[in-house]
Amino acid sequence: MDWLLRPDGRCLAENRPCEDAPQSWPSCLCHGLISFLGFLLLLITFPVSGWFALKIVPAYERMIVFRLGRIRTPQGPGMVLLLPFIDSFQRVDLRTRAFNVPPCKLASKDGAVLSVGADVQFRIWDPVLSVMTVKDLNTATRMTAQNAMTKALLKRPLREIQMEKLKISDQLLLEINDVTRAWGLEVDRMELAVEAVLQPPQDSPAGPSLDSTLQQLALHFLGGSMSSVAGGASPLGPADTLEMVSEAEPPAPHVGAGPTLKQPVAEGLLTALQPFLSEALVSQVGACYQFNVTLPSGTQSTYFLDLTTGQGSVGHGVPNGIPDVVVEMAEADLRALLCRELRPLGAYMSGRLKVKGDLAVAMKLEAVLRALK
Repeated sequence: MDWLLRPDGRCLAENRPCEDAPQSWPSCLCHGLISFLGFLLLLITFPVSGWFALKIVPAYERMIVFRLGRIRTPQGPGMVLLLPFIDSFQRVDLRTRAFNVPPCKLASKDGAVLSVGADVQFRIWDPVLSVMTVKDLNTATRMTAQNAMTKALLKRPLREIQMEKLKISDQLLLEINDVTRAWGLEVDRMELAVEAVLQPPQDSPAGPSLDSTLQQLALHFLGGSMSSVAGGASPLGPADTLEMVSEAEPPAPHVGAGPTLKQPVAEGLLTALQPFLSEALVSQVGACYQFNVTLPSGTQSTYFLDLTTGQGSVGHGVPNGIPDVVVEMAEADLRALLCRELRPLGAYMSGRLKVKGDLAVAMKLEAVLRALK
């Protein structure tokens, strides 16, 4: 290929070092004379010099040869002849390689602290650039990946990082390749790995966290504050009170009050949700939910909330179609959630509260909760 040259001897076509930069005639004369003497010495000492001058290059490698300090066209695969004393070489492996970005502590946009790492696979597509531009290719690529990962995660909340991990990985792949292509390197795959959430997100106006969402779901859907939601600002009676209980201390017994959380689950669902269903809510959510509550007897009660057509519907039993999200929990855990004896996020992480389906669709229940307020 004929390269277009700049005054500094670099190629305009790809902004890379040229293999045939122009030389002055004294330089060309000295270069040719020394190369001729090298060939002559090789012939005189052959076949002994053949053991040192002949190199085998496998199909997955290329050999970059420097003759009197000037780079030549990549050699290989096959047998390569080197001139003694005037040629130096460097092998470049073209196979895909991989490394991992060690887990590091990062703070998300909503104040959560998480330990995040990454797995990266890359390969060399231009041996000349990989030798001429970067001395330590692995270290440079690892630092580039870590910096891009840090900048990207600082701009996103924890929930977006957990639910859109593949999308973030694809965006990081493009950003890293924009840098590494100038080094003759291309990143084929990058996968984020969220090792642990070291600190939950702080309260912020960006939106409720998973913990607050599940807690509101339990309070609004399944008891407790149903009468206050349906009756507006009416005062709470003794049978409608909820006591705030600290997880570190056992709950104090109620004095002179009957059972506070005996309201049937289906009745609570119908009472709380039926008046608030509308076409606007259906267009905003557009999903179908199923709630499975396991009773102490071992039986399971099933309820549904269908926000896919019309004004929506809610009731006892399974929905007509396949639900987008299924929420499962025991009645005892439901009581613990309503009495604040069990944190919703802890129940979700420990498996006592199970969400089957798309977590992003489950988070659309926030629109239902806003309608209940």
